[in-house]
Amino acid sequence: MLTGLVANDGSGRHPMCRRLALPSALARDVTDTIHALGMLHGRQPGVLDHAAARNSHDECAAWLDAAVDGFAAERALLAKLASAAGPLPSTPGQAESEATILAQRHALNTLAQSDRDGCALGAAVALVLDWAAMRDVLVAAAERLGIDVRPGTLPVDQETATIVAAVGERPAAERAMAFGAQQVLAQHRGLWDLLEARAVARNQA
Repeated sequence: MLTGLVANDGSGRHPMCRRLALPSALARDVTDTIHALGMLHGRQPGVLDHAAARNSHDECAAWLDAAVDGFAAERALLAKLASAAGPLPSTPGQAESEATILAQRHALNTLAQSDRDGCALGAAVALVLDWAAMRDVLVAAAERLGIDVRPGTLPVDQETATIVAAVGERPAAERAMAFGAQQVLAQHRGLWDLLEARAVARNQA
């Protein structure tokens, strides 16, 4: 179910995400994206840290620990790319954009700290699954900047499916997982919409 949600509504379906993963993407648009992803997911604690801290399912503990460790490497990659890419490109409405991304980050962290059984796990799973498309953008940026990128170490889809199936045996938890995942994907779509609007404003200015 969650894999289907990501396939249909995830970052990989957004035109801006796909465009930024191409070698033809404008450098200033790539730089803007790196900094935006850093604001959304580059700070600690994040979604996975919060979800792991509030986890009450023994069968999910190893998966969450692996996800936290794997995302630490992604966070380090984001920091390295941001440093190499340089400052944010001048864009109209910068203050409003930053406020929007910070609000998105707050919404994601709230989901990951939910007391509703399954919600935080759904948010964590959605981030791990959706990160594959986001990572394509980062890898393309790294190639552009001459930075070597190691293979990701986030849990693979089969491991993720196993823990989702275990928790999802309870209908209420399954619904909560779906809700958490849908909300994360909605925030990610919002980010790509914002980046697309910023690119239009910047490139027409």
